[in-house]
Amino acid sequence: MAIRDIRNAETPISRRDILAAGIGAVFAPQSRAVAAPRGFEMPLESAPHTRTLMQWPVSVHTYGKRDLARVQAAIMRIANAIAEFEPVALLAEQNARGLDREALAGGVELWDIATDDLWCRDSGPTFVVDDAGALAIAHLQFNGWGDKQRHANDGLIAQRVAQRLGVPLLPSGLVGEQGGVEHDGAGTMLAHSSCWVNPNRNPGLSEATIGEKLGAALGARKMIWAPGVKGADITDYHIDSLARFIGPGRVLIQVDDDVDPNDPWSVAAHRTLDVLQQATDASGRKLEIVKMREPRDVRVKTADFVSSYINYYVCNDAVIAPQFGDRAADAAAQALLESIHPKRKVVMLEIDAIGESGGGIHCATQQQPHV
Repeated sequence: MAIRDIRNAETPISRRDILAAGIGAVFAPQSRAVAAPRGFEMPLESAPHTRTLMQWPVSVHTYGKRDLARVQAAIMRIANAIAEFEPVALLAEQNARGLDREALAGGVELWDIATDDLWCRDSGPTFVVDDAGALAIAHLQFNGWGDKQRHANDGLIAQRVAQRLGVPLLPSGLVGEQGGVEHDGAGTMLAHSSCWVNPNRNPGLSEATIGEKLGAALGARKMIWAPGVKGADITDYHIDSLARFIGPGRVLIQVDDDVDPNDPWSVAAHRTLDVLQQATDASGRKLEIVKMREPRDVRVKTADFVSSYINYYVCNDAVIAPQFGDRAADAAAQALLESIHPKRKVVMLEIDAIGESGGGIHCATQQQPHV
């Protein structure tokens, strides 16, 4: 089976378009100290928000008409669910395809900013805050995950949001996506090398240089690199589908107890787990690792369906998380998230159309910290 050219595909593509050629290249896992931050820091996602930003998908080229309508309906469900707990700014140009304003909750405001797709975590703004409480945007330049997808509008979203809010856009010197890096709000980052140390984004830049630049952009002192998987999905394996910081030095990871040697994603996940078990945070402490079980009996059976509970979103007073139809695993995920976030309501949503497209709720959202 040939590798599909997903930039010019005649049929709709999935972000997790698994390649028959194998799992791709991997990199040696390392932990590195990085440059001192420049005064701005990306807060932990569970810190208070002013609003959530989301993007309205309009690309028929990517989805086809029928699947685009399904994806749009899922985005509407997520936006309306978040709006019960905090304001939502939905980015969409005037008269955007398929947008039913009457179906939006009262807490959803429309911002007239043109979009291509829904992945606000990746193409949207990465907000950072300084010690004086000033807001800025660290610019991780989006290029369609290495020019794999059209992004004429999405590549401009960060700067257009900066202009609307009147905040500085701080160059990072990097091409990449926030979904590809986690920050614990206390100086420690976690990422897969495969989506950063990659010529489709940052040609000629070393792992050490990229770590330093990310540290300067996000206000972090240390990077924990795990290998990841290069070339097996459109993101080159974003960390936010596997592992998330749930507090300073605390990591939640979705992984089963035993590795499946015939499943490249299982192999890669266990490699990341091994790295985390050996790593320390920016303060030199061993990481606290919490495991979440994988769902098995899911509604969607396609091979590239992303059934990641980890790809949830923390907003003010709530956690918005996916459910996949595996009753036992869904209930276990909800109970675990409730124990991690005891003061927040855990809302589980059916977002299968987004999972079929290769992502989840976290991928579709972007927090603006409260200052």
